[in-house]
Formats: sequence, C-alpha cells, structure tokens
Amino acid sequence: MPVYILKRVAYAVPVALAVSMICFLLVHLAPGDPLSLVLPADANQTTIDATKAKYGLDQPLPAQYFLWLTNVVSGDFGTSIATGRPVVSEIANALTYSLLLALIASVLGLVVGTLLGTVAGYWNGTAIDKIASAVAISGVSLPHYWLGIVLVVIFSVNLNWLPAMGAGESWSAERLKFMVLPAITLAAMPAGIITRSVRALVADTLGKEFVTALEARGLTQTQIFLHVVKNAAPTAIAVIGVQLGYLMAGSILVETVFSWPGTGLLLNTAILQRDIPLLQGTILVLALIFVALNLLVDIVQPMFDPRMKRG
Repeated sequence: MPVYILKRVAYAVPVALAVSMICFLLVHLAPGDPLSLVLPADANQTTIDATKAKYGLDQPLPAQYFLWLTNVVSGDFGTSIATGRPVVSEIANALTYSLLLALIASVLGLVVGTLLGTVAGYWNGTAIDKIASAVAISGVSLPHYWLGIVLVVIFSVNLNWLPAMGAGESWSAERLKFMVLPAITLAAMPAGIITRSVRALVADTLGKEFVTALEARGLTQTQIFLHVVKNAAPTAIAVIGVQLGYLMAGSILVETVFSWPGTGLLLNTAILQRDIPLLQGTILVLALIFVALNLLVDIVQPMFDPRMKRG
C-alpha cells in the first residue's frame, strides 16, 4: 500500500506542473491589456515601463513563467492589479466560502444521488426506477444558471422564503438561509450523475452470481444489501471525488447568479477586469484542488477494493 501511494503521488507531480503551465499560457494568450486598469490613458512610456517591470510583464514569457512558478512554490502568488492586495489573501477568503458551499452541495448530492440510485437499482425497470431516472436526467440536463434563476423567482421573489443573493454579514446560523438556494443549484448535477452511476452499479451487482449464492445461503436482505454496497463502493467513490472537484471548479455561474463571494465569483471578476495575477492564482488553486481530489480518490479506492490492493 505505501508503494502504491508513493506511485500515485509521483504521477500527480508532473500533472500539477503541466496544469500550472497551461494556466499561465492560457491567461497570457487571452486578448487585452491588464495594465489598462492601473495606468491612466495619458501615461508616458516611462510610467508604462516601470509598471510592466513591477508586475514582471517586461520579460519574455518563459522567464515570466519560471519567475511566477518560483514565487508560487514559495507561497507568493503576486499582487492583484485591480485591488493592490495580495492574491493569496483574496483567494483564501473566497476559497473559504466556496469550500463551505461545495461541502454542503456535495453532501446533499451524495445523499440524494445514493438514495435515488440505490432505489432505482433495486427496483430496476419499475415505475420507481423511471421516476428516479427522470429526476437524475433533469439534474444533469438543466443548466446551472437557469435552475438558479428559477429557484430565485420561486422561493425569493414569489414566496419570499429565502434571500436571493449574498452571503450574510457574519458567520452564523442565519447564513444558512443564504446557502440553501446555491447549494441546491450546485448539487443538482452531481446528484443526477451519482444517481445514474449508483443505479447502474447496483443493478449490475444484483445480477452477479455471488448475490444468488448469498440468497441460497439464507442471508437477509440487509446483509445482501451491505455486500452490494461494498462491491459498488469503489466506483461510486471515484464518481463522488470527481464531482466534488467539479463543484469547486465549476461553480462560477452559480456563484455569479447568487452573488456568493467564492472562487467562482472571484474568477469571474478577475476575467472581467483582466487581472492576470488574480486570474492565474485562482485558476491554479482550483486546478490543483481537482488534482488533489483525484489523487485522494486513487488512494482511498484500494481500501474498498481488494482487487486493487493485489494489483
């Protein structure tokens, strides 16, 4: 097991390096001049050159990349061009909100998806299966931003039950009201994907010969259910881990609709303001979180699947 973990970590390092390079190049290849935010329209060439040198934009791209990567490794993500504050503090503050929202949405998606998928798999081909599958397909198919707007119209505008946007003024139970609608919106897609995956796994596992053998031995339905869950767990864990990564990286539209001050809204703001240091740092952090989650899934899966341990 330790050798397996070391191998997975070793594989993740070049992936993380490639991700950093792609993040850097994509941001710099985008059109627009980031210095237009901090320079007056009548700035002379001396001022322009000094500002470029301040942000390292006067060097060739390879030199800029290695300088940026060296600083990132040491924990320095640079300074935001738009606000003048350190990028690390901007990302850390937004990441707190995104992690909280993603955690609640992932738990909600996991619970709903697992329950619907298990029920649909056990009653495969029945009306219950069709209803659960329809709910799952709707969750996957509906655009996030459209679902968020519909929920705002229903629960905020018409019923006036929940706030439409923002995150509240302080960390308290009152903030949960602000999280209900964005969490439901964000959980819809992973819940649908998990439902479909668990349904297929449960239905396939129930058709295995070992289930028939367990029934012949006189095991109860609860005991058989535990065996089915154990066999379906490795694939389900992989799906859940990937979906959690998508929740962190793909929440930009949801956070924008609800004005939730997380990394999605921060990323949207950085794009509109052409704030290269903030844009690079946010994309890199989100991408590394996705890589780390995949690495965690690779490490956890063998604990539930003896076949992977033997391999």
